[in-house]
Amino acid sequence: MWGFRTLVWNFAQRELKGKYKRSTLGWAWSLINPVATLLIYTVVFATIFKADPPGLGNGDSGNYTLFLFSGLVLWNFFSNTVNGAMASLISVGPLLRKIYFPPFAPVAGGLLANGVQSLIEVGVLLVVMIALVNVSFTLLLVPLLLVLLALFALGIGLVLSVWNVYYRDVSYLVGLGLQLIFYATPIIYPPSFIPEHAHGVPLRQLLELNPMSQFVSAFRAVVYDLRVPSSAQLGGLVLTSALSVTIGWWVFHRRARDVSEEL
Repeated sequence: MWGFRTLVWNFAQRELKGKYKRSTLGWAWSLINPVATLLIYTVVFATIFKADPPGLGNGDSGNYTLFLFSGLVLWNFFSNTVNGAMASLISVGPLLRKIYFPPFAPVAGGLLANGVQSLIEVGVLLVVMIALVNVSFTLLLVPLLLVLLALFALGIGLVLSVWNVYYRDVSYLVGLGLQLIFYATPIIYPPSFIPEHAHGVPLRQLLELNPMSQFVSAFRAVVYDLRVPSSAQLGGLVLTSALSVTIGWWVFHRRARDVSEEL
């Protein structure tokens, strides 16, 4: 992939330039969309359902808007990368039939483009945290967690993108699956909201098996709680990301050989 870094970056630029093409507000939408989603969830859960978030790491009372945003930042990066991987490979079909290039290039380019969007959102989050004096050395772990999430999302995106070429139903199934995973991840609610057991089922333990739950938990620990995640949790994230990108690359490499003919 490093040998084709120029090509990957060109696809990323192509994605960024076309993202808000002919839009009056342009890149302002990169903030409007997450902020609008944030306001909707805040009104529904903080105002109507009276959600009670945990306290900030500096000892101040909890802020549901910031609690929610710290989870949405990661979720937006993950979901946009997965959906973007499927769309990017399909979109380059006509070009791939004319000129040969590694099929992984547009997928990796889409990851970089989504990374720019996520960095904007993370920047806004960090500015607000600094304004609230909710800062600590733990913020230095933010780049590490984002890189691990990028590798995890890339591995899943590689598999789903090539499967979507052969079976177009995959994109619809992924849309449903992402909705389910979103509510199975403690983004709009704290983990304590989930009962430990329900009808004899260890519900909380099952939800903790969701990798996105661990990513969100570790990220919130760093930026919201101002504490370092446990070594076991960090080690689990490293292992999960490594397995995801390795398996994803292996599956993609095997199935992408004839992808130009399918496209």
